[in-house]
Amino acid sequence: MKTEGGRFSRGFKAALLETMVKTPAVEPAPRAGSTSAGSAASAGKFDTSFETLPAYQAFRTQRAVADALHLNFPFYRVHDAMAGARSVIAGQPVVNFASYDYLGLNGHPDITAAVIEATKTWGTSVSASRITAGERDFHRQLERALADIYEADDALVFVSGHATAISTVAALLGPKDLILHDSLIHNCVVVGAQLSGATRRPFPHNDLAGLEAMLAATRDKFERVMIITEGLFSMDGDGPDLARLVDIKDRFDCWLMVDEAHSVGVLGATGRGIAEQAGIDPRRVDIWLGTLSKTLVSCGGYVAGSRPLIDFLKLAAPGMVYSVGMPAPAALAALTAIEIMRREPARVARLQANGQLFLRLAREAGLDVGTSAGYAVTPVIIGDSLRTVLLAERLLKRGINAFPIVPPGVPEKSARLRFFISSEHTEAEIRAAVAATAEEVAGVEREGISLGTIAKLMIKRAT
Repeated sequence: MKTEGGRFSRGFKAALLETMVKTPAVEPAPRAGSTSAGSAASAGKFDTSFETLPAYQAFRTQRAVADALHLNFPFYRVHDAMAGARSVIAGQPVVNFASYDYLGLNGHPDITAAVIEATKTWGTSVSASRITAGERDFHRQLERALADIYEADDALVFVSGHATAISTVAALLGPKDLILHDSLIHNCVVVGAQLSGATRRPFPHNDLAGLEAMLAATRDKFERVMIITEGLFSMDGDGPDLARLVDIKDRFDCWLMVDEAHSVGVLGATGRGIAEQAGIDPRRVDIWLGTLSKTLVSCGGYVAGSRPLIDFLKLAAPGMVYSVGMPAPAALAALTAIEIMRREPARVARLQANGQLFLRLAREAGLDVGTSAGYAVTPVIIGDSLRTVLLAERLLKRGINAFPIVPPGVPEKSARLRFFISSEHTEAEIRAAVAATAEEVAGVEREGISLGTIAKLMIKRAT
């Protein structure tokens, strides 16, 4: 990409415009005339082309811009190695900051052996929902281990982390209820809230004074109220004041759900999550939610809490009743990961040290890390989506894989590179990644590329 004085050259702008011109908008298919009155037929009257979907049109434009900038599209990029602190992309070894194998357990020999044995004994599927013929003892073993993390009565595992939240929220609440969730809560909670039929109101991120004011104004208008937050937010790397949250939920007679997808194995001296870190009795939280795909290097999700809660979900959560039970390889992988986490707390300590090192170096380099607390997730906030994708591409060429997060994954003008930190990253790798990121951020800023630049070219194309 050639620039003139740090700005785009006329030749580059002309090439970009030409590429976009060669990517015309897809016109809706011609519509046939209206059918006669009373006729049930409507063939050709309505547009059934997927190509005319607005989101698809936006996708085509994004691809055109990426092609003009000689960028490889960053989504669905194939990795040729096991997920972890290092990977291989298109034959190039990279230091990987895009996978959430926080404790470096993926491929651990104990887990691999457990999965092989489980497959030999139980096969690859239980071939039924658990409520019918799919129940196995390994389900109960894993659920007891998860419940133990929270000193809970029981736990329940689902085959999908996303569906865990959807099913739980939708099953517990209805039209007479209220859901108050952090504005940056994960999509799975939002979808579950929508399906429940309950009133849904977000409160500003980690603003517990705002939450308290909302409860004071509305609590008596609803039967049940659920407050939902995350132990460690996946895009910002910060978390809530749990002690204050449990006090609020007690005073206003609410349920409190905490999503620990990114905080189990990350927070607390032994990786038991935000309750351990905050010194709070985990039984004061009504519903613990989590996934098995991050620290526990498997697939699926879980809920932990009181026995009545778990008994209810076994009969009422759609993702449990109407879905196949978790297969043995996934269950034994997660169970063995929990056992390793318990016996090797040094992995948690190493992860936390690496996270703090990355955060300190990034701040010293003048990078915008937002409100990150410096554990397993630290963003480098760029703002402009196109600059963020460019940065990810340039870092990849330097052997550093950090994924660009752009809207709708984050709010407009807050696009970022997200760095997942692992216990297995070395100090040298972390220092090199921060230094390279700072250099590339400065370079992209000098060049002046932005979505605004592209918007002007699009206007020129239209006229």
